[in-house]
Formats: sequence, C-alpha cells, structure tokens
Amino acid sequence: MKIIKQTESIFARDGVRLDADIYRPDASGEFPVLLMRQPYGKTIASTVVYAHPTWYAQQGYIVVIQDVRGRGTSQGEFKLFSAEIADGEDTINWAANLPGSSGNVGMYGFSYQGMTQLYAASTRPTALKTICPAMIGYDLYADWAYEGGAFCLQANLGWAIQLATETARLKGDEKAYLALYQASRNLPFFDPIPANPEILKQFAPDSYYHDWIEHNQPDSYWKNLSPNLDHVDLPMLHIGGWFDTYLRGTLNFYHEITNRSQHPQHLIIGPWAHLPWGRKVGKIDYGIEAYNPIDELQIRWFDYFLKGRDTGVLEESPLALFEMGSNQWREFDSWPGENDRSYFLMSTGLASMRESAGFLMEAVEEKSTIVYDNLSISGSIKLEEISEFEIEEQEITQSEAFDIIVHDPWRPVPALGGHSTFPAGAFERSALDCRSDILTYTSTPLKADLHLAGDVFVEVYCEADTPSFDLCAVLSEVRTDGCVYNFTQGYIRVESGENPVRIQLQATCIKIPQTYAIRLSLSGACFPAYPVNPGTGQPPSQTRLIDAKIITLTLRCGGNFPSKVVLPVVN
Repeated sequence: MKIIKQTESIFARDGVRLDADIYRPDASGEFPVLLMRQPYGKTIASTVVYAHPTWYAQQGYIVVIQDVRGRGTSQGEFKLFSAEIADGEDTINWAANLPGSSGNVGMYGFSYQGMTQLYAASTRPTALKTICPAMIGYDLYADWAYEGGAFCLQANLGWAIQLATETARLKGDEKAYLALYQASRNLPFFDPIPANPEILKQFAPDSYYHDWIEHNQPDSYWKNLSPNLDHVDLPMLHIGGWFDTYLRGTLNFYHEITNRSQHPQHLIIGPWAHLPWGRKVGKIDYGIEAYNPIDELQIRWFDYFLKGRDTGVLEESPLALFEMGSNQWREFDSWPGENDRSYFLMSTGLASMRESAGFLMEAVEEKSTIVYDNLSISGSIKLEEISEFEIEEQEITQSEAFDIIVHDPWRPVPALGGHSTFPAGAFERSALDCRSDILTYTSTPLKADLHLAGDVFVEVYCEADTPSFDLCAVLSEVRTDGCVYNFTQGYIRVESGENPVRIQLQATCIKIPQTYAIRLSLSGACFPAYPVNPGTGQPPSQTRLIDAKIITLTLRCGGNFPSKVVLPVVN
C-alpha cells in the first residue's frame, strides 16, 4: 500500500501552532487515526522501540506524529507536561476531523509519549477510544523523579541535560549547545552540590530539573503536575519492561485503573530496559521469544477498538509476563502474588567479609534450632536446605546476630545494571559482591526450580550513626559456576529510627533453576543512579559534596529481628 506523508499544523486554543507529520494510506475510504505526541522531533517518531509510522499506516491507519509545544518545529515555550492536557485535547479533536478520518482516535508511545496519552485522556475527549501507554511514571514523584524517597540522579540529570541541549539547538545557542552536549557524554556528578550541577544553572536556569530537586517530598507541586485520571475509563494496553526505570509507574497505573475500569485492561511486560526492546539486555540473551512483539500487538488492539474487527485479542489472558530464565511468555488472569514465600536473613556477623557467612533461610512449619560457626538460628527452618554447610544440630537458646558495614562516600558502591542506571539489565556481579561494604546473604542450592512472578520486597532491621542513610537491595541468582546475575533491585532513603525498613524492589518474573541459589546484596549506596547520602538529612538541592560523611550501618537479624526477603512464588 502506498503511503503519503505530509506535514500539517493546528492552532491550539491559545493560538500556538503545533506541527505534525501525517502518514496516510493512498486509498479511498475512511481510516482511524493513531496519534503520538512527543518532544524529540517528529521525524524520530519513537522508532527506537516502535516500527516506523509508515508501517502503521500500511495497516490501514492515518498516523499523526506531533511535536509538542516548544519542541521540533512547533511554536510556543516548552514547559515539562504543563501544556499536554489542553494541547492533547485540541489535537485529538483536530485529528478526528482530518480528511479521510473515521473519527476514531487511538494513541500510542512510550516514556514522555506515554505520558502525553494520560494527559490527553484526562479530559475525556469523545473521539479518543483507546490508548496504549508504555513505560510511564504515573505519579511523577514516586514513579519517575524519586524512588523510595531518593532522587533518581543519573536518569533525571541525563534527561534534563538532553532536553536542555535540544532547547539550545532550537534557539541557535551554539555555546550552550556544545557545553550541554559535552556534559551529556560525561554527566557532571561531582559539582559542589552534586544534584544541582553548575552547567544546568548556567545554561538551563528555567529547566524543570531545578523544581524537581527542590521538591524532594510528595507535596502539592507533584500532585498538580501528575495526570489525574480519576474519571477516565478507556480500554488500555499497558506496556512495561522488567529493567525499565519507570516500571513501578506502569504497574501503579495498571493496578489503579484495573480496580475500577469497566473496559479491558491488558498488560504486557518484557525483559526490556527503557530502550531498546530486544532479546539482549545487559549481559544476558533472553532468546528469540524476547524479540519486541509490541507493533503487531498494538495493531491487533487498535483493529479491535478502532475498526471493530474481532482480532481475538480479548480472548487472550489479560496479562502476558515474560519469564526470564525459561525465556518464555507466561499468561495470567490477574496480577500474581498470593503465594508469598519468606527467606530470613541469618549471619555469623561476617556477611560483609565472606559469602559463606550470610544466609537466606526459608521458613517452613517444622520447628528447629541449629548452630553453625557461632551462628545461632531458631525458628521454623528446613534442615535439608542448609545441610551442605555441615551444620551441627543442637538445641540452644534463641539468639540474634548483627552485621556492620561502613559506607565511605569516597568510594561509594557503584551501580551495576538493574533498572536505575545505564546500561540497564542483568550483569555478572560476583566481583562487586566481594566488597566489604556490601552484605551478602545466600540461600543453599535450590532443590527444585523456583518460579517467581509479582511484587518483591525486603524488610530489614537496620540503623545508622547518622540522621539519614540509604539502603540498596539487589536480588541475584547464583549459578553453579559461581557467576552471580542480578534480576531485581530496590532503593530507599531512610530516616534513622525507622524500623523495620521495607524496601520495595522492582517487580519481576523469573525462573531460577534447580541447583542455583538466591542472593540478597545490601549496601549503603548505588552511585550514580542515586546521589550519595551524606547522612545529614538535607535535601539533594542543599547537599554539598564536602558534607559527605562516613556512615556506619548495622543490620540485625534473627530472634526479635526477623529481617527477610519476601518472594512471589508461582507454579
């Protein structure tokens, strides 16, 4: 099918011109409209993860790729998310009345382009029949800018510099462009105030970034900036990735809308980072099944809701989750996680020094008490799970253990893979786990394959000698050859005195094979994914590099301190 491309403009309600590339079939008849609104130049059209708009047009759609206000060739001033509600509504109404349009509009796109769908849908334009939001931060504070109260430094700073660089290009400011471009290739993490680098103060004083670091608590600023879909109900296809930094936003929105929607809500999560969506993420190849299926799936979705064709998409299970390890897609009727299994932390007190000193013990019904290498364990445990350590079983009184690590801001624990840093994904981290400022707790080899799907959290009793401290929790599989690959992690900023500390990890879906083990790694930093916590309790906008303190962290486990990992086990 021949496709005709043309550029057209609309004028928003305040008179600002918004430009769009339109791809339409060179054929008679009426076609639904697929709309994407994005800030990176309409020619890109999110082809970093989606097929080119020409392909979508060949499936029988008018495809509109629009530059949002102040970006690309569109007029006006770009202020992050501030104009997307009104401009989105105006664009949908305009697109529905394009020549050859059937009047039905659907939206697609990821990241910022996913967010523009939510803002546009919030006004409930009648022409908008369905949306396919991918990799979004529904609550812009908790799902995008901050995680567990900690500022997402690397992701936020990199994005702010990218947008500021493009602003300089559009203004023709070569000095600012070159300086910002160079900074984008070597992010400035070591300015006097690390989270507030001088280059953004100088060349992007109006950037949203300054507001983001000032508002380090979930106040009215974030409530007003985040989209409000309380009264919106549309069929939606939600798209996420296990290593996407905004997965929690995708899931939070999916759960909220599913609990009240009268329309189908489908969710698909692949083993992908934010981009690209392919079979290889980090250092692991997830196989041919991990190839990006989203383009074909979206067409089936749009054909059903915009053309009225029975494509069979609603006959399939509403949840498709890629199971890492087996490297196959699994289908569920609802979000899994009703069969949680706890693994309790036990230690000889040397979990920071050698991997044989920290243990993850599964709780079961049978009551036993054991001792090994001065390690006392009381409670419900499975003795065969720890037989490899040749533990001498004997009745003793219940006791507790503690591990201590010292966080040194001069050499903070570096970020490695996961969802919060670049590159994202799974990496071999056995050498990293050898650091003495990382606590490791490892299970014995699994007696059977372990399938996990759903939410993961860690609950630990931890204290510090400063008013504030951070905790990073990483779960990995330990293979029979000794290699260690992370599969999920989480991060939290803690005010001293909070106990137990609950760390919400990234949701996951993975098969851990028999003979492999599970490892929890805990540290006081994950830099530069998050700023180094100086221990002072000051917000990132006021935290000076020179203020960084050495922090002593004490983790307690056993007895009255049941520190644990809770895993969502499925069959």
